[in-house]
Amino acid sequence: MEALLGGFQADLGSISSEIKSLQEQSMSMGLKLKNRKVAELNLSRFLEDIVVPPNMIDILVDGEVNEEYVRNLQMLSKKLQFLAEDPVAKISAAYKDVEPEVEKLRLKAIYKGREFMMQKLNALKKPKTNIQILQQNVLLKYKYVAVFLQKHGKEVYSEIRTAYFDTLNKVLSAHFRTYIQALEKVQLDIAAVNDLIGVEDTRSLGLFSRSREPLKKRSSVFSLGDRAKVLKDVDQPALIPHIVEASGTKYPYEVLFRSLHKLLMDTATSEYLFCLNFFGEDTIFHEIFAGPFAVIDEHFNSVLPNHYDAIGLMLMIRLTHQHQLTMSRRRIPCLDSYLDKVNIMLWPRFKMVFDLHLTSLRSANIRMLWEDDVHPHYVMRRYAEFAASLLQLNVEYGDGQLELNLERLRGAVDDLLIKLARCFKHQKQQTIFLINNYDMVLSVFKEAGIEEGKTQQQFEELLKSSQTVFLEALLLEHFPKLIMFVKTRTGEDLASTSGQPIKVEEVEPLVKDFAERWRGAIKLMHEDVITSFSNFLCGMEILRLTLTQLLLYYTRFADAVRQIEGGAALNINLVSITSIMYEIKNYSRTF
Repeated sequence: MEALLGGFQADLGSISSEIKSLQEQSMSMGLKLKNRKVAELNLSRFLEDIVVPPNMIDILVDGEVNEEYVRNLQMLSKKLQFLAEDPVAKISAAYKDVEPEVEKLRLKAIYKGREFMMQKLNALKKPKTNIQILQQNVLLKYKYVAVFLQKHGKEVYSEIRTAYFDTLNKVLSAHFRTYIQALEKVQLDIAAVNDLIGVEDTRSLGLFSRSREPLKKRSSVFSLGDRAKVLKDVDQPALIPHIVEASGTKYPYEVLFRSLHKLLMDTATSEYLFCLNFFGEDTIFHEIFAGPFAVIDEHFNSVLPNHYDAIGLMLMIRLTHQHQLTMSRRRIPCLDSYLDKVNIMLWPRFKMVFDLHLTSLRSANIRMLWEDDVHPHYVMRRYAEFAASLLQLNVEYGDGQLELNLERLRGAVDDLLIKLARCFKHQKQQTIFLINNYDMVLSVFKEAGIEEGKTQQQFEELLKSSQTVFLEALLLEHFPKLIMFVKTRTGEDLASTSGQPIKVEEVEPLVKDFAERWRGAIKLMHEDVITSFSNFLCGMEILRLTLTQLLLYYTRFADAVRQIEGGAALNINLVSITSIMYEIKNYSRTF
């Protein structure tokens, strides 16, 4: 048994050593397998990066430029980058075999990419080519061809970039030049150099009288009218010239200005985004648009020196502000400096034309302008429409410089109006003339929706002061003695005014005269007012104020009479306040 157990023990010992040996062999084999896997992975990667598949060669050499070609071009780019940057690859035996072949492929890809890009750029030059569709559907689709050239063929890429901006520069310049020439055919000229507020109306004809023709055809020189609609249409599509020309419609210059800039903004936005996407830079945009900007500048430099339409210029200034907001909302900064330059061109021109209007008022020939007619003067109507138009265009902007200029214009036109009024022989006519003109200005302002503002307040004050002068003059004309008596002989101490007591003999003729004539005088005043004032409502308001003032004067007179010693005897002849008020109410019904 001992010998048997000893044999088992010896066998177990040998099995244990065999197991240990097998374990060591297993670990060694596992390590070798791991190392070989790592080596295989690295080798397969190396082979994948360095070996050029025959299929890829065929596609890059003989294949057409399509999506598959672009994928193989990306693979070639990776291999070129690997061979250039990997230190192991450079010392490998495979490098010597592969590098010349890859270099040939690079040159072939560069040549083919150049030919492809040049072909597509030449397509841009063809007439009636839709540039944006070609950019989006072709150039951006094969953007990687340009990326490959930029990485591996810088000289060719530079040539492509130069060819692109040169082509687009010429194409867009020609497009804008053609568009501007087409727009010029549908331009409606509004104002000439002599269409100024203070210039006499040379179109007045008449054998015995200077009857003036209303400014219907050229009313837009001074009036805004429907022209403000262009500010609401700022985002509408640009005009299509041949359709407009076929319709026979002509437009003021600001409509063409909006249309041109709408086309410019849309074109610039599209091109700017394409340049960022395709070339990865925005500097090329400014190189491309140097041509179109020069074409538009040349156009402005020919138009602005002969542009005398102040309202049109202000509309263009407001449109430029709207265009700046539009580009800001789009977050496209490429037109910022250009739109600033347009503003800088428009403001001085507006100021110059505005100053021509101002000078025309200050240096106006009073003898040529004056007409023996108390109705509103045509110069004042021009001013009212002109000022109202500019005030309307300043509502949302609050431009202090424009307000200052309008104040200068108001001062000049007021001076001219006073000079014209002095040409009338009678003070009453002068006052009527002033009232009619002030009221007309306020009516135009109200019609334009200008309910408040410094200019309007000043005209309201001038109107009120002139109305007061007129009603006093009218009352003095019909009741001179009564008015003078009330002003000189009635006061706080009615019995002893001027140091002398009022006697019955002094007031009796006044009482009887008023009792006889007051109804007839009121009727005459009513007729006088109706014929004197061109605005019926203004005339009725003046009549109401006049009759109210008459009532106040007569009330003071009646109070004075009652306080005179023996004045009770005159009560029978005193007209009752109620009667006067009843008469006033009768006239008030026509107000």
